[in-house]
Amino acid sequence: MSFELVGLPALSRFTVDRREPLRGDAERLAQLWPKARVVLVDGRGRALVADRGSRLVDRPATEFGDEPPEEAVLLGEQHGVAYWAVPAVGDESEVVAPSGRVWPQPELTDQPQWLDLRASGALLDDTGAGLLTSAVALFHWHRSAKFCTACGGETRSAKSGWVRVCTRCGREEYPRTDAAVICLVHDGADRVLLARGEGWPEGRYSVLAGFVEAGESLEACVAREIEEEVGVRVGDIRYLGSQPWPFPRSLMIGFRAVADPAEPLRLADGEIAQAKWVGRADVRRALAEPGSVPDLLLAPGASIAYRMIHSWATTDPAGS
Repeated sequence: MSFELVGLPALSRFTVDRREPLRGDAERLAQLWPKARVVLVDGRGRALVADRGSRLVDRPATEFGDEPPEEAVLLGEQHGVAYWAVPAVGDESEVVAPSGRVWPQPELTDQPQWLDLRASGALLDDTGAGLLTSAVALFHWHRSAKFCTACGGETRSAKSGWVRVCTRCGREEYPRTDAAVICLVHDGADRVLLARGEGWPEGRYSVLAGFVEAGESLEACVAREIEEEVGVRVGDIRYLGSQPWPFPRSLMIGFRAVADPAEPLRLADGEIAQAKWVGRADVRRALAEPGSVPDLLLAPGASIAYRMIHSWATTDPAGS
């Protein structure tokens, strides 16, 4: 059987225009600032969300001054409104900028919460999910790129937060993204191979994943990672889709592949705690009612793993 992803992964959704020229267009950005909106993101990657996690809370840019703060990053533009994000430190009662300035807290009546992408990514609307995903990825990069990799000099933010420039040698650095593959292995019929990583909660299972090595193709990485982690050889490797995973800077590239359930499973010591073949009926039950299938809690909704498992489980093998 074959299957495709049913819908975009939660964090792959994005609606604003994020084309590069606007980031360096100071005149246009100044024109947009009075009507711009700003999202605060703390050091744990959390933002304020409302309406039971479905709406990302933003506030007028003018509350933050007459121009974007130095640490602000431009997320994009939509219908003439520019969206920015500003990093914040502090707690839920007082949000403070890295510079020490206290940012305004919005007055809301619907009991908003500070949530990260794992908790809110699948609940947020398309615009909110895309904005927060980009903001979290950029702020992770800024925290780790404060010094030049060529000369060790300090770097400063430029082009609306999308470049860091070395103050000593002038070298420009751009946000890094690390490629990782994630693969749903099935038997071509009604079983899927799921694994539990070392350190994961008991009963928590997902599909297999790993980082792409230097000089390696995506397909070769799929075959290598699966054989390394569970000792199974795969074939018929096919691309499914991708999703940013900014924890801190991965791009998860999804595949499906076929393996023989008769092959013995050999688990990578220190990486995989358990692995097993699971029938489609049990996967469907576990998705519909978490906790209903003993020892089978599946990946959360914000991950591409969830979208892959859901898409495979809801495909009719007889009709493929």
